[in-house]
Order: sequence, then C-alpha cells, then structure tokens
Amino acid sequence: MRVLLSTYGSRGDVEPLVGFAAALRALGAEVRVCAPPDEDFARRLAGAGVELVPVGPSARALTEAAPASLPERAAQLIAAQFDVVTGAAEGCDVLVATGMTPAVAGALSVAEKLGVRSVVVTFQKVVLPSPHHAPLAYPGRPFPPGETDNRVLWELDAESVNALFGAALNTSRVANGLAPVDDVRGYVLNGRPWLATDRVLDPWVPTPDLDVVQTGAWITPDDRPLPDDLEAFLAAGVPPVHVGFGSMPMREAADVARVAIDAVRAQGRRVVVQHGWAGLSAVDAGDDCFVVGEVNHQALFRRVAAVVHHGGQGTTTTAARAGVPQVVVPQAADQPYWARRVAELGVGVAHDGPAPTFDSLSAALRTALAPEVRERAAAVAPTIRGDGAEAAAKLLLDAVGGSAGAGAGARGGAPRFPLYRRPPTIPAAQSRGGRGPAVTSA
Repeated sequence: MRVLLSTYGSRGDVEPLVGFAAALRALGAEVRVCAPPDEDFARRLAGAGVELVPVGPSARALTEAAPASLPERAAQLIAAQFDVVTGAAEGCDVLVATGMTPAVAGALSVAEKLGVRSVVVTFQKVVLPSPHHAPLAYPGRPFPPGETDNRVLWELDAESVNALFGAALNTSRVANGLAPVDDVRGYVLNGRPWLATDRVLDPWVPTPDLDVVQTGAWITPDDRPLPDDLEAFLAAGVPPVHVGFGSMPMREAADVARVAIDAVRAQGRRVVVQHGWAGLSAVDAGDDCFVVGEVNHQALFRRVAAVVHHGGQGTTTTAARAGVPQVVVPQAADQPYWARRVAELGVGVAHDGPAPTFDSLSAALRTALAPEVRERAAAVAPTIRGDGAEAAAKLLLDAVGGSAGAGAGARGGAPRFPLYRRPPTIPAAQSRGGRGPAVTSA
C-alpha cells in the first residue's frame, strides 16, 4: 500500500502527519509526505524515517513576508500542488490532504486527475460547518455586525471561500484538463471529512449536513531525551513555567519575552523559554531562565508547573495529556477556540487577546498555578487518548482495501466509509447545501 500525505501550513499542519506516517508504516504501508521545505519540518520527518517531498515556498518565510492578497497566495499554493504533488502521487493508492484550503483543493484536484482516491483531514472542528458554532472570518471579509445565526454565517463563509480561492483553483484545473468547480468548499468536503482531534478536548456534535469521522488526535510518541543542560536546570529547583509560541512569528517578540519572564518571576517561578518562530530569548543573564530550541514537549511538559502558549491544537493536546495547567495566549485562526476549551475544561486560563501585559499575564498565571487547576488538569489528563494516529491508519488501510504493499489496482474489500474519486464538477446546489469546511490549521 502506497500512501501520500499532503499538507501546507505551519508546524501544526505537519507534526500530526509524523505520527500518522509512523502508524501507517507500522502496518506495512509505504508513506511519503508533501509539505513545505522548511528545515525544521524536514528534520522532524527525517528523524521519523519519512520521505519529504518539498512543495511550495517556505511556510515560515511566507508567514514573515509582507502581506499579500489571499487570492494571490492561493494561486501560488495551488500551482505548487499541481507541479509537485502530481509526480509524488503517481502510483499511490490513496492521498490524504490537509492544511490550508487552497493547498487542499489543489492536492485533491491532482488526485482527481490521476484517479487516486482521497480523504480530507482537519485538525480542529471550528472549520467544519455546523449550526453549533460559527466559522472563522477571513482577513478582509468580516461577517455582518450583529449576525448570530450560524447557518447564515456558514453560507457567507462558503461565499468567501469561492471569492478568495475559486478563480485560482479553476485556472489551474482548466489548465490541467479538469472541469471548474462552482463551490470550492463543497468540493473540498465532498465525502466524509476526518477530524483528527481528541473527543474530550474537541467534541463533535453530529449534524445532518456533514458526516464527520473523528479519529482522535494524531500524536507521535516521542522518546527523545531532554538535553543534559535542560535536565540539570529542571533538577536544580522547583518546576519552572514553560513559555513558547510555536510557529507564531509574533511582532515585538522581545517585549513579549520580557513580559512573560517578568510575569513568571513574579509568581516565584523559574522559566523555560522556547525560541520558536517568534525568536523568544532571555532578557538578562538571570540563572532562573533557560532558553531551548526544538525539544521533546511530551517529556518537558510533565516536568513544568504550567505551560504558556499560543493555543495550537498540538501544543494544547500535549499539555492536556501531560496534566499540566495551561495559559493560552491566542494569536490567530482557531487558537481562541482552543483557549476557550482549556478554560471550559478547567485545566487552565484563556488570556484575553494576543498581546499580554505584565498585569494580564500575572493574573492568568496566578489562576493557572492554583492547586485546584493543577488537580483538575491531572484529572483530565487520563481521558485524553493517545492512539488516534493508530486508529486512523487502520481505518485508512481498511477503507482502501487489500493488504499493505498491494499495488494501486488492488481495491478489494468493502470500505468502512467512502474514500472517493471526485466528480469533475460539483454544483453549489448539490454540495451538501454548500456546507464544507475552509480547512486550515495553526
């Protein structure tokens, strides 16, 4: 069985594929990953023994570049999918697509062109249309003030997806001999989308408009030891607070680092600061502050008093599994949702807004470090499943049919759910009422 995993986005779009690829390989499948060419992504995949096929520009460089229009970026990402994924998908039995909406639409178009079956995955439910929650607004396309009907908001979301990405997608499709699509979001979601999140952290409420397969979060078991100097720091005093903002670039990073370190010190705690894409660093030579780069969060989070982070799905899940209190300072996209879930579960604090001050972060830390929050975090931790990647791998291979190692023609067996070859066009009126997701991740 040959599987291609395709993504474009930040670390939160790549890291889950490491665990999924490992689970697929354990079942005998051959796996390759199309992902941005960033060095940290390549290093992470290589460490897991997974082949990386670089696609598109550096995700970090794109994040840090001067703002460009979304349609312009969409055209660039979709063209890259046709240029690279076409070759990578040759001979594959199935393509699994996730990441930014235009990249997903491009990858699925490639699968359609080649006649390869495909499935769409997202790492947060807030991009899946539902009457139970509102969509995320796209930059420059705010929702009407006062509109609270989620169904109306999702219809507006479908219009935004078409306006932002439709022309770019159809230009590439027509150039590659494919018919245009009228409803981009419906095209992306034609079939059963997979929701690769934990059912406790991210419960999905069934809706008649969408048939979602929730697999559980895709987690990579990480047995990498912590660096010796970090081990020595951890052993030298009371558990510190970890501060890191993942692949968020964060303007005024020096000020953020100063605020965070001062707020942690004000609680009588030491601090571990992680560089991340924001480039956080120590603000003085104090021996109560330790700076790290890439590090095993699964091992580190079990050794700290609290985790201050941006609210990415992966970091939130890892901290929840470690049973450590969290302070979530959401920056963009789905991160306010994860901050809210942390607060609702009682395992931490949702900071109000993306720019912490000494006072606001100090108040959040005081709450998070309270004994009752740590007790609640410890109680929730055992309920967070760690086998989502394994469950999804078995589901995928069962659905494709045949044993691992079978060629592309081996399609035997009744699938447990429909992986699908996409029709040449999906009129908006027939695409589940226009209710597909804008697949994104952060």
